[in-house]
Formats: sequence, C-alpha cells, structure tokens
Amino acid sequence: MIIVMKPDAKKEQVEKLQEELIHEGMTVQLNEGVQCTVLGIIGDTQKLDYEALGMRDGVERVMRVQEPFKKSNRKFHNDDTVIHVGGVQIGGGTMTVMAGPCSVESAAQVTGIAKRVKKAGARLLRGGAYKPRTSPYAFQGLEKEGLEMLREAREATGLPIVSEIISPRHVEMFEMVVDVIQIGARNMQNFDLLKEVGKTQKPILLKRGLSSTIEEWLMSAEYIMSRGNNNVILCERGIRTFETYTRNTLDLSAVAAVKKLSHLPIIVDPSHGTGRREMVEPMAMAAVAAGADGLMIEVHNDPAKALSDGQQSLTPDQFDSVMEKVKKVSELMGKTL
Repeated sequence: MIIVMKPDAKKEQVEKLQEELIHEGMTVQLNEGVQCTVLGIIGDTQKLDYEALGMRDGVERVMRVQEPFKKSNRKFHNDDTVIHVGGVQIGGGTMTVMAGPCSVESAAQVTGIAKRVKKAGARLLRGGAYKPRTSPYAFQGLEKEGLEMLREAREATGLPIVSEIISPRHVEMFEMVVDVIQIGARNMQNFDLLKEVGKTQKPILLKRGLSSTIEEWLMSAEYIMSRGNNNVILCERGIRTFETYTRNTLDLSAVAAVKKLSHLPIIVDPSHGTGRREMVEPMAMAAVAAGADGLMIEVHNDPAKALSDGQQSLTPDQFDSVMEKVKKVSELMGKTL
C-alpha cells in the first residue's frame, strides 16, 4: 500500500500517521520527494481501513500495490534513485561507464588497463577476481590476490572498483576492498548471498539472470533492499534465447521497462550481452539511446591471450573509439559522462 501525502501536509501529520501504522505492525518506508511525501506500507495491509486512511488530514490518496516488489517499485519512490560511490554518480542524468578486464591476470595488466580506460572517460574499474565459470577446468580467477591487485589499481588511478562476489562467506572481505559489489547473472537468485550483501551499505550491482523475467530480477533487488541496503544498481547483460549467433540476446527493452517499474538506476553490459567484440560499439550506443544510466564494457590489453572472454573484450584503442561515440550519443540524450 502507498499513502501519498498532500504537498502542504504538516510534518506532525506525517509523523502521527507513521507512528500509528507502525503500531499496527506495518513497516513504513518514508520517501520525501520534491513534490510530496510518500509512505510505503509493507505488511498485512488487508487489516487497514483503506477508506479511513484516505480521509485522514494531510492525505491526498491511498493506493494498493499489486506488484510483489515493493521497495524497488517506482510507486513507492517516484524520484529516480542516484547512487554515489567514491565521488562518482550513477543515475540522475549521468552516463557512467565501468570498464576493465573480465579477469584480473596480473598487477601490471589491471593497472595498465585502468589507466587507459580512465583516460578515455571510464569512471569505475571493473575486474573479476573470483570467476564463476561453466567449466570446472576453466580459469577461476586469482581470488584474494586479484582483489589486492584491484586495490593497487585503484590507488594508482583513483577509480572505484567493481568486482563480482560469488559466496556469502566473502562479504566481509569485499566490504573492506571493493567499492561496488557485483552479483553476477548466475547468482541473481542466490538468496542467501542477496540477504548477506543486503546487510551492507555498499552499492550492489545486480546483473539480470540468464533466463530471468524482469519481475524476478526486481524481486532479487527486493531481497537486497529488504535487508536495509537501498543502494542497488541493475544491470541488463542479455538473456538466453534460441538465438546462437550472439552469446546472449541483449534485451534493451528492459531499460524502458525498468524505468517505468522501478526507481533504481540501470546500466547495460554490451560485452556479455552479445559476446562479440564487433557488436559492443553499436549496442553501447543503442543502450545510451534507450535511456540507460551507464555501461559496463570489457577491455583487455591483449584479447587474443585473455584468460576469459577475450572474444568480447575490446583493446584499449577500440575502447577509445567507442567512448568517443558514446559521448556524442550521451550529449544528444542530455546526459553527462
């Protein structure tokens, strides 16, 4: 249930209503927007008197929320959520690019790439230290050593780091080292992991699952937010369909859908979304035009020798070219890099 207060509602009226709802056993999320104050009510709202609430002093209207996701629902929070991390803004009219290697392979490699992507306009460094792979024989990442290399790259460049977590037991370590904790597609419905990262206040980058609906994706965000962490960034990275030419089918319609359904910022990963280096540039520009708040792009100094996902990784020179075009499209869309 949502209670929208009148623009001229007094603070005392809002506080009294909030206290009474809490007394009834409800959880109340207070959102003070630019135009009005909204109370998001979670709990057994069937026992509340819908009509009586609508007649309360200061109340403009009362609405029932039919969707199962509440905290991530735009009805609960009409203004777009803006995430701040290390001086970088995600959402709110910016086009934020995260770039770096799929896997951290050495300190020199990741720091060198970090310097190049920063020069081109990237605002965050992405790099995998723990790698969930389909094959148990594939490179699994440098793990803790890889996180330390990412930390060194951050010190050298000032770029906040984004890295994927794969186990609840690593949450404390990631809290100490990583600026944005990524939940990969394979773990989108790892509910124990979602609950644990929800206890932190670190920004969480939540990738869409391989075969997940938009509602299932938002419900996973709900798991994180229900534990108190509202700093969630959604990432469309392609879904599995019958098409085999591309690694996945990049669902750019999800950007428009999320913008309608949720207040959370959404970025797009054209690297995983296509799995093909030559398709990253056009899909990156299309994502910006579709209204995305950012991009995540894989960059490697020598893709032919990359330990993972070399076929979809750009060289630093190719990334420079992509960024020039992304900047132009961003300007057309009224967004700043």
